Amino acid sequence: QVQLVESGGGLVQAGGSLTLSCAASGRTFSGYSMGWFRQALGKERELVAAIRRSGGSTFYAYSVKGRFTISRDNAKNTVYLQMNSLEPEDTAVYYCAADVQTVVSGTPGYWGQGTQVTVSS
Repeated sequence: QVQLVESGGGLVQAGGSLTLSCAASGRTFSGYSMGWFRQALGKERELVAAIRRSGGSTFYAYSVKGRFTISRDNAKNTVYLQMNSLEPEDTAVYYCAADVQTVVSGTPGYWGQGTQVTVSS
């Protein structure tokens, strides 16, 4: 199993930036595909960004492409989400997720507790 702990959320003005971190512990981090999901109040959870085990391939939701960047440091057992040009529509609870297969399809097997991101207009 792997345990995930997110950090870095907070309140930011529109146009600002935040970097989320997700620290993993447990089994070998490099063996997991990682992703960031978000869920806004009253909306369904959606995949924001994903990265494969080696970090060589990434996926982004259309709504964040060009503004968000996902990366991972396998030596530090950490995945990051750099968020730039934030918009009020990005306000949500952001969750880190992991799976030994893929996080892009299906439901990942492991989740963090979530971190709130609030973007004020």
